[in-house]
Amino acid sequence: MTARNDKKAPSGILRSRRSKLMAGALALTLAGGLTAQTLIPFGQHAFADPVHVKNAGPADFSGVVKAVQPAVVSVIVRSEVKPVADNGPGWSFGFGGRDLPDFFRNLPPNHPFKRFWNERPDRHGEKRGGPHGKRRYGMAQGSGFFISDDGYIVTNQHVVEGGDKFTVKMDDGTEYDARLIGADERTDLALLKVDADDAKFTYVDFAADAPMVGEWVVAVGNPFGLGGSVTAGIVSARGRDIGAGPYDDFIQIDAPINHGNSGGPAFNTRGEVIGINAAIYSPSGGNVGIAFAIPAETAKRVISELKDDGHVVRGWLGVQIQPISQDIADSLGLAKAMGALVASPQDTGPAKGAGIQSGDAIVSVDGEPVKDPRALARMIASYEPGTKVDIGLWRDGEKKTVSVELGKMPEKTQVASADSGDASNTLSTLGLELANARDAGLDTDGVLIGSVDPDGPAAGKGLQAGDVIMEVGGIKVDTPADVAAEAKKARENGRKAVLMRVQHNDTMRFVALSLKKDG
Repeated sequence: MTARNDKKAPSGILRSRRSKLMAGALALTLAGGLTAQTLIPFGQHAFADPVHVKNAGPADFSGVVKAVQPAVVSVIVRSEVKPVADNGPGWSFGFGGRDLPDFFRNLPPNHPFKRFWNERPDRHGEKRGGPHGKRRYGMAQGSGFFISDDGYIVTNQHVVEGGDKFTVKMDDGTEYDARLIGADERTDLALLKVDADDAKFTYVDFAADAPMVGEWVVAVGNPFGLGGSVTAGIVSARGRDIGAGPYDDFIQIDAPINHGNSGGPAFNTRGEVIGINAAIYSPSGGNVGIAFAIPAETAKRVISELKDDGHVVRGWLGVQIQPISQDIADSLGLAKAMGALVASPQDTGPAKGAGIQSGDAIVSVDGEPVKDPRALARMIASYEPGTKVDIGLWRDGEKKTVSVELGKMPEKTQVASADSGDASNTLSTLGLELANARDAGLDTDGVLIGSVDPDGPAAGKGLQAGDVIMEVGGIKVDTPADVAAEAKKARENGRKAVLMRVQHNDTMRFVALSLKKDG
């Protein structure tokens, strides 16, 4: 028989235990996040709360996909195949009309994709097994989407390039002939039109606001000819420059994109188009989670002009420019390395007529700051020819403003060529052997670079023997002594670097060489 203690605990002890239990329950309640207050022990300081973010992502994308998918089409482009010495161009999917991978050749005979290989021309430009001497056509496929109920379709320029017949295939399999309204190579955008009097098409609209990094994105398209494919991911970055053209401003997304997705839309969760899929980065040719889309803001402006005129007309400043590195900024006396440095105004361009000079730093357009040369190119291109704009310059340590009436961009001329040069090293000496250019037998003014120390900092700046220094600190130079004098003057004026205008073959560029403080 077990002994039992029937003595009651004193009431004070019970109150003490009850208090501890209540305190523990309160602590659990607070830890569970059920109250908005936090108890802070006496004598301790309060700390800021950590970041808490409410997840706004949808449970699934089926609602978005169901709404937008009827507006997305496959774009089939026919182009004439000309006989070539080797296997001619054949079926391809987006991204510039690249040829099909060889693995299609090895598919089983009854595989539905085997026809792509069978219809691929041989080295005579003929279909395999077909008779020679007949005209043959290659086919390319991409994606697109309706932007109006009367049949206007947006796609990529590189999808329709070289095509002479265009067919769009709907999500339900219906096919329509389309005609090309216009294309813009510089932004890789094109506009097609389906003429169907009795049809009203489901269409989508462009987003009014740029997407945020981390925002959900849904891509719908025609990868590898598999129409109606849907992938999802997030916006990885904005403002990407991938070297595709002078107006690069891509949205980077990680939604799986493959060959054939070109021209297809990238949607936000409201079913608005935030971008047009245009390129992928892939060492293997397949998706690795890095894709690039043309922003809706760019597309809206370009597509509107293509619809009205069939082509895009852009303003033209007429300058050769380069980025402003920190060394160049120091040499000019600029507080920040931003803007675009004028290497040379073109003789027939509006800039030269308005007084813009070599060595000027363009820092604003109509009061808007210029971040870099590509930003300047986009800003100028957004104006109509004949528009007067105020160009903010930094010249001789002072800010100036000049009014320029923009011209019309020549067909094969870019607004600006961004010559990045190599200004990554900080130089402590010039590291150059110099001579008068005319004394060396050259038919030009300036100072000839006779040799460059290969281990010295000048070589790291990209200066080469045979280059000619035309100006130092904005002053024309003819002798090595002139170069030394201007460098000394810049150092005495407190400049960290001296800016040289250098001619290399037929091009001009600026190079900033750091100045050694001890002389």
